[in-house]
Amino acid sequence: MTKEEIIRMAREAGLDPDLWNYTDAFERFAALVAAAEREACAKMCDEKVDAEYKTGKVDHNEMAWTQACAIAIRARGQA
Repeated sequence: MTKEEIIRMAREAGLDPDLWNYTDAFERFAALVAAAEREACAKMCDEKVDAEYKTGKVDHNEMAWTQACAIAIRARGQA
């Protein structure tokens, strides 16, 4: 996320960036929120895989895709 995107979203949320000094801390906060959302999405994939294995009727192709999605979601934080 760019600084401009963060400021735009802050405005959309009703915050006035002109009333507070934009700091690196606010940018880090936005990165933490994004990371938490990515991890929540990846965990949903992990939970789907776990639930599928518990049924004993595993579609290995589907599970491979689901696991690949979790890995890809987490990798977005590395970019």
